[in-house]
Amino acid sequence: MLKTDKLITSIVEGIQDRKGHSINVLDLSQVEGASAQAFVVCSGRSTAQVEAIADSVMEHVRKDLQDKPTHVHGYRNAQWIILDYGSVMVHIFLPETRTYYDLEGLWSDAPCETVMDIE
Repeated sequence: MLKTDKLITSIVEGIQDRKGHSINVLDLSQVEGASAQAFVVCSGRSTAQVEAIADSVMEHVRKDLQDKPTHVHGYRNAQWIILDYGSVMVHIFLPETRTYYDLEGLWSDAPCETVMDIE
């Protein structure tokens, strides 16, 4: 498994561990000018859950791959937290913020894999 694939798997596990939902993985590897190889996008139901998802992702990636994000942004208001792992960027949104920014629509030319929610 490629490093990026392992990173995505660990990120998704971290999201699912805190019951993040509506997980999409956008493959940006063939999109010219993209800032990463992939975006992992998900939603949390409250600012507390958005923070918990971000914490869980960082913990999973640290344990699984001994890696940490190069940049973290958005903890102050926790409506949209971004974790930058270089090749993969994680976007954790409140639902209304996700709808407003519509990353999946902005990157609609990228293949998108939807990950089933865990109940």
